[in-house]
Amino acid sequence: MAKCSFCKRDIEPGTGKIFITKEGKDFHFCSMKCEKNQLKLKRLPRNLNWIRKRKK
Repeated sequence: MAKCSFCKRDIEPGTGKIFITKEGKDFHFCSMKCEKNQLKLKRLPRNLNWIRKRKK
């Protein structure tokens, strides 16, 4: 089972999205929210409250 590259949540089989860069690095995302925050907005997960609250 893969983990989301942004929020570290488990991704169920058959769901989620994989993004592969030109360099061959792959990112797994559980939702569009995680994908947009990491790739487009370039945010760091440690700075977001909704991720810190989920890990507790």
